[in-house]
Formats: sequence, structure tokens, C-alpha cells
Amino acid sequence: MTTKQITPDTQDEQIPWKDLVGLISTMKLDFTAYYQDENLIGFTIVYPRKQFNWFWYFAVKPDLRGAGLGQQILTMLIEKYKDSSNILDMESPEQICDNLEQRKRRQAFYLRNGFRNTGLYKSYGDIEMTIMINGNDTFTMKDWDEVSAELWSFWKWDEK
Repeated sequence: MTTKQITPDTQDEQIPWKDLVGLISTMKLDFTAYYQDENLIGFTIVYPRKQFNWFWYFAVKPDLRGAGLGQQILTMLIEKYKDSSNILDMESPEQICDNLEQRKRRQAFYLRNGFRNTGLYKSYGDIEMTIMINGNDTFTMKDWDEVSAELWSFWKWDEK
């Protein structure tokens, strides 16, 4: 299995499945797979932290998007982690790209669900990511650098 089967949006943002599995076994990550009957519909990876939770991966199979399943999953995640603020990064809807409409829909989805823009951006290769938060806390680039350093201490990604 590869993450591309579930999240085919851009090749550059994909993390090889073996790397994700390796991180799940070495870091304190909350990996959850979601099923409808016997069929995998998506998965999430959350990095729970004391100050905030990082909603790192949120994937629903492309052919099931728009059916409310992502909404159900995100609602469950927000409820599960309601005692802390939650952050996520997503491809910026401000960057010129081939999937701009998809990025705008994704941002609107998160805004409808209580997330707000932090005004912070981070680039990985040619992809600009915007950082969003829900909850009452603030989030700074120092916070981002700290959580990123924790991740990179377990996994090295060759940026393009």
C-alpha cells in the first residue's frame, strides 16, 4: 500500500508508506484507519503533544470524497483532541499551482470546521504550506520549528 492510493494530489508531498509505518513504530503517533463495512476509506495520523496536537495526515480515498465521510472523521478527531488546540498544515491556496481549486476547497473545509489561518507558511521544495489551528491558543513559527525538529529527529526527508 502507498499513500498515493489515498492521497494522489501531488507526488512531491507524498511520504513513502514504509517511512510512515517506520515513524508510527518509533514515534508516539496516533494512527487510525477508518473503514466502511470492510473497506478502507481513509486514515489519520496525529502527533499528540502537551501544548497542541498536530493533525499530520488526514486522508480519504479520492472516490469517496464529497460524501461526508471526511466530515465525520474530522468531527471525531476534533472531539477526541478537544482538550488541546490542534494544528495542521496544508498546501497553500495562495500559491499558483495546478490544483488551486482543490486547495481552496480543502481550506474552506477546515475553516467550516473551526480551524483558522495562523498567517504562517512553510515551504517544502516547491510546495508552500499554510499552517492552520483550531482552539484558543496561538501558534508561532518557533512552535512549528520545534515540532518539525522532533519529527526530523526520527525521519530524514530529502527535500527537492
